[in-house]
Amino acid sequence: TDDGRITTVPYDPALGVITSWDLGIGDSTAIWWSQHLSSGETRIIDYYENSGVGLDHYAKVLSEKPYHYEQHILPHDVQVKELGTGKSRLETLDALGIRNIEIAPKLAVEDGIQAARTMIPKCWFDADNCTRGIEALRQYRRAFDEKLKTWRGRPLHDWTSHGADAFRYLAVGYRSQSDWG
Repeated sequence: TDDGRITTVPYDPALGVITSWDLGIGDSTAIWWSQHLSSGETRIIDYYENSGVGLDHYAKVLSEKPYHYEQHILPHDVQVKELGTGKSRLETLDALGIRNIEIAPKLAVEDGIQAARTMIPKCWFDADNCTRGIEALRQYRRAFDEKLKTWRGRPLHDWTSHGADAFRYLAVGYRSQSDWG
């Protein structure tokens, strides 16, 4: 149950926006947009997912939004060098004008899922802008081993994992500006 936390959540221009990404290689890239209040409340104001397009596409999506960006949280694999270019996706994003990138800590998936579970009750989701992301979070689940008739320890990798992983990176990677040293 969402306890009424899936509703209209407008962008507040007085607050910076945090994005959190799951970078797809050959599959979908997902991005959440959030605003964080000092009270601990998190407002999830937008979600976007696409596949088969380059990082320049996502940089354009960000620039077309009316948001003031404070931080972009990306997974650790953003630092891996691409074979074709010899550049990392971090370097490519920087060249595209995406700054203030925070690399999410590399934690066990289960620890990240627990962090996301802890964060969700503090979140308010925009019903219109986040429809697909909300559905991804609702349907995210563990893989089932048909042969052994048991649940596996790892999540099922399907369409839901991109939105869920991007949300997990938000849960483990967000640090308020007061935490910056």
